[in-house]
Amino acid sequence: MGRTVTHPQPASVEAATDAAEPQAIQALLRGCSIEAAAQDGAQLPAWAALLPAGADVYITWRPDDTYHRAVAFAAQLRRAGFNPVPHVIARSLAGFTQAQDFLARARGEADVAQVLVIAGDVDKPVGPFASAAQLLDSGVFAAAGIRRIGVAAYPEGHPKVGTALLDQALRAKLDFAKRSGAALYIVTQFCFEAAPILAWLKQARAAGIDLPVRVGLAGPANVRTLLKFALYCGVGPSMRALGTHATTIGRLLATGGPEAVMRDLAAADIAGAAGGVAGLHFFPFGGVARTARMIRAVSDGKFHIVPGKKGFEVDAGR
Repeated sequence: MGRTVTHPQPASVEAATDAAEPQAIQALLRGCSIEAAAQDGAQLPAWAALLPAGADVYITWRPDDTYHRAVAFAAQLRRAGFNPVPHVIARSLAGFTQAQDFLARARGEADVAQVLVIAGDVDKPVGPFASAAQLLDSGVFAAAGIRRIGVAAYPEGHPKVGTALLDQALRAKLDFAKRSGAALYIVTQFCFEAAPILAWLKQARAAGIDLPVRVGLAGPANVRTLLKFALYCGVGPSMRALGTHATTIGRLLATGGPEAVMRDLAAADIAGAAGGVAGLHFFPFGGVARTARMIRAVSDGKFHIVPGKKGFEVDAGR
């Protein structure tokens, strides 16, 4: 039997292979969105230059916020060259008239054309809307001329709502999209591992859910902060990704970030197993500026993959 001779790959082929993963990570990041609250407006000059022009900035509500403050912040973001995307929280609205006023002001003062509609965490609704689906069916968005609407999905479940009800709610939103012609898309809860996201995407696509999906990820923050928000939001199985960091106080103060999830999602995309992820959505628990710096560094190619390690490392001085 003859000896098998292995010919080395040409340098150009090796270079193309080495470049595929970083390029896929950067492609995944293109068109990403980020959350901010009205309180973050005071620091807008510090992070505005770090984000791509025209980026979607979602406006989240904190307990002491009002929709008037959300509208004012939306106008500030529009003037800074961003696309403001307010959260519209069904359970926090007193009624149809208030919802109308909110959206009319958002359209008139900030040219808002896109929103994220969620039920909200309030146990007892302030007004007649107990769910996002009820608010969608009210006709208030069509009346305001808003057709591009994001809705939530939960690859790791919800702390207060069972899987069957979550599936039923998503189906109701899909039915609304078909009836109304609204351009619906999905924004997922944040996860610390890619596996639950990819499993949920596969299941959703198999069930005929073909809406664009923006995958939620936590921005860089210390592990203690990430654990706090994960417990509050009910993120379950993927919390084990933080477990190795949380064994000592020193590690609790260490920084955790989305690098490992981003790399795994990029690898799945290269393999054709990512289920058509439309983009990433960042929850900046460590601050908007900190997440924006990470986005800018990776977009500019200032990161490197370390052989044998998960994720990637953003270059010093980001």
